[in-house]
Amino acid sequence: MLANNLITSYLTELECDGTSLNHAELMRYRNLANSIKLQPNKRTSNLQAGLERSVIKGRGMEFDEARSYQPGDDIRSIDWRVTARTGKPHTKVFREERERPVFVFVDLSNSMHFGTELLLKSVQASHLAALLGFSAIKRGDKIGAVIFNQQQDVEIRPKTRNKGILTIIDTMVQHHSNDVTINRENTAFSALQRLQFIVKPGALVHLISDFSQFNQEHFDIVGTMARHSEISASQIFDPFEIKLPSSSSRLTLNITDGEINQTIDFSNKKLNSNYYQRSVHARDALKEAFSEIGVTLRTISSGMPIAEQMSVGKNGYLVGELL
Repeated sequence: MLANNLITSYLTELECDGTSLNHAELMRYRNLANSIKLQPNKRTSNLQAGLERSVIKGRGMEFDEARSYQPGDDIRSIDWRVTARTGKPHTKVFREERERPVFVFVDLSNSMHFGTELLLKSVQASHLAALLGFSAIKRGDKIGAVIFNQQQDVEIRPKTRNKGILTIIDTMVQHHSNDVTINRENTAFSALQRLQFIVKPGALVHLISDFSQFNQEHFDIVGTMARHSEISASQIFDPFEIKLPSSSSRLTLNITDGEINQTIDFSNKKLNSNYYQRSVHARDALKEAFSEIGVTLRTISSGMPIAEQMSVGKNGYLVGELL
């Protein structure tokens, strides 16, 4: 477990208290957007929507290169600075840019409001969504979202530039509070249905959740989307959900779900071992379920800042490993 002074240092760095959510702590990820890339992992069958950038060159929106002037080139595209510097005529070549829709699916439901070390899982999920969102708009992609808590799900259609990510951040802050009396069951399913409705072929979708609500119906929807879009799944977990803290002396904790009371003895080695084995089995089963529909699952702890856990893999994607 993290020492108290390290936790305090991390919270100061993250500009948060670990339990509530504010705009400032999410806006700081704007400066970290260069730390990850969102390169497409595969070419989809829908060229119009699926490719991030067309290989077509012409009078597009983005400058691609300057090359030697060739007979037939448009004289309006002559690069006079390069021509003057080299003494030979050069022309500008432009690349047609096609924005790729990127979606974040953010779980702020009851099971995500849990944390024992640094952050609530819901806070970490929001941090990851902000990081992915800023990275997407920095690339020039459109960013949209489906955000849900225990009461409702909200869709945000893909928008370009800062407008999209600012709307997402504002929505996450507003819906993070769990102080309500009406709770719906299986909000993840209705949120996934909404996501499936708005995701078009060629989109990149980031699922961010602990996936505790997921069953075969949920995986069926994700599998359907994965046939024509690229899906990335990030499981947010708390260290306590993987392994109980050990103690050489008798140390107990009384827990309750409001109806059933139970006492945990952290000095019980057999209990700790069984708990860990069940946790590993559940994690492996979740990875296998996603693997069967062609989706790779990464695991991200709420007990450490994202920057301490992430690296960029060969395909340009965030890589997270279970601590």
